[in-house]
Amino acid sequence: MASEMEDAVTDDVRTSEIFTVPNLLSLTRILLTPVFIWAMTQRRPWLAFGIFLLAGSTDALDGYTARHFRLKSNLGLWLDPAGDKILLTAALIVLTLPRLSAPNVVPLWLTAISIGRDLLIAAGALVYIGIRGRTVFRPTLLGKASTVSGTLTILAVLLWNALGSSPGFLPWLFLLTAVLAGASGGHYILLGIRRFFRERKPAGA
Repeated sequence: MASEMEDAVTDDVRTSEIFTVPNLLSLTRILLTPVFIWAMTQRRPWLAFGIFLLAGSTDALDGYTARHFRLKSNLGLWLDPAGDKILLTAALIVLTLPRLSAPNVVPLWLTAISIGRDLLIAAGALVYIGIRGRTVFRPTLLGKASTVSGTLTILAVLLWNALGSSPGFLPWLFLLTAVLAGASGGHYILLGIRRFFRERKPAGA
């Protein structure tokens, strides 16, 4: 009986951890991604801009609610960045296609750098977890700056595509985003290597 009660309590805790406001906002960001892609394929630039703006705003809201109402959870530490990467990666790929993104197109090299960075970090994290065991990787200031720059770049491309013009600052914004993506990727890898050699292997592993 005691074991059953403990299992029931554990299930309640897991359920309550999933259905918190920050986690629901992160899930909303993920669910809006295919809607954004649909708007792009239908060549509805203002709708695509509005959907991406709404989805992007959930990123700021989930972080605020998690901190202000103390609703941080282990699931949220993974779900929040996952929502960011799914949305940003999908947007970068779509905006790299001239057939869907006009008159402004995200350069292929920028998309390659951004996605390559994320794949490199993910691969490093999987190797680390496989050797050291389960752990949490918290975002750095440089990583946050890269995410903000990438989001602003996509918003700028979407907005000026909807307006039908090409501002002169876009190439500089592309370059800034690429530099931040590369720098943050290298920084995360360096931090992971330092952490790997600093931590002792768990007992019994």
